[in-house]
Amino acid sequence: MQVLRSLSSKNFRYFVSGQSVSMLGTWMQKVAVSWIVYQLTHSAFFLGLTMFANLIPSLILSPYAGSYADRHNRYNILLITQILLMIQAGLFTLVIYFKLDSIAIILALSLMQGLINAFDTTARQSLLVNMINNKEDLPNAIAINSSMANLTRILGPALGGILLSTLGETSCFLINFISYSFVIYSLLKMKLNLPPSKKQEVRIWRTLKEGLRYLKQAPDLSSLILLMAGYSLFVIPFSTLLPVFAKDVFNGNAGTFSWFESAAGIGALLGTVYFAGIKPNRNIISIVIYASLIFSLGVLLLSVSFDLMLALTFTMVTGMGMMTQTAAINTYLQTHVSDEMRGRVISYFIMGYQGIIPVGSLLIGILSSSFGPKVTVCVAGILGVVSTMVFVYFKYRSRQDNNITYSAVH
Repeated sequence: MQVLRSLSSKNFRYFVSGQSVSMLGTWMQKVAVSWIVYQLTHSAFFLGLTMFANLIPSLILSPYAGSYADRHNRYNILLITQILLMIQAGLFTLVIYFKLDSIAIILALSLMQGLINAFDTTARQSLLVNMINNKEDLPNAIAINSSMANLTRILGPALGGILLSTLGETSCFLINFISYSFVIYSLLKMKLNLPPSKKQEVRIWRTLKEGLRYLKQAPDLSSLILLMAGYSLFVIPFSTLLPVFAKDVFNGNAGTFSWFESAAGIGALLGTVYFAGIKPNRNIISIVIYASLIFSLGVLLLSVSFDLMLALTFTMVTGMGMMTQTAAINTYLQTHVSDEMRGRVISYFIMGYQGIIPVGSLLIGILSSSFGPKVTVCVAGILGVVSTMVFVYFKYRSRQDNNITYSAVH
């Protein structure tokens, strides 16, 4: 099937199979952590603070991690980070089992996971191109990878909600710990033909400046990273408040919360299935713009929903818009960057994506405590529309300037 063409590469098949099991466990743990934090504190602020601790390392360390990945073996980095994440999941399991789950310990373990993920995500994204045989299949591989992540996002929270209600929180953490053995095994089975690592004599901080200089000279790439950063600050953190919507707005329980997470996952899966099937010559920038608007409008409509089914429907719309936007931006960057700069550019993308989210999560937690979840999410949707309009205006002005320059030369 054309939509699954990148799976013809054996290494990519190994990666998808192992990662899908691991991601299932990750989403189960994520649901359990959010629910435990809200049960312990009854505070939207602490939900935001937990997200902040988990993702802030991406803001601080991603550029360094990208430069490090460009200078070292990305496969080895990925294998080591997966082992470390397995250890972190094991520690979380022990903490929950022995009922040592204070908010301070949860924040510390979330920060530990974030530190590891800063290197793991950069290595994984920049290694993706080496897993496929035909480089033209890279957009499809990115979409398949996103589809896998979102299918687990549907199943993980649903299973997590069932386990939370029946076997308790420990089961979610234990399954996540076990799931890492699958992705580690799949990595060991892979046989990659990687170019030799370039261990340059230049200091790593100088290579960071080279990456920043490269982006300054490529406004088509930097503008997309800035758009991603705007959404990560203003819009994506709305999901931090989903436990509040589930429990307080709609008077639900852990199962209700898992419905919201699964609805977002279904929408994201629909978005990535659509993106996996696009033709190679499609205008990716147009897809980014439309997906961004769909995402923002979904968030805006969620904020004014008074019916649970409507709220779940609009949550699904947000998932579809968000994942299509992210996959399109990632694809454009991966297909327009030189290989020697790939790790650094991807790291700036991760910094603008995952790195900014914790700041937005902390901000949205504070605003929700003062103005309520509905008003806060409504403002997030409006700011998303504004961010998209600014991006469209920038692209229009750039096109006009280029036309003027072309006319002057000729």
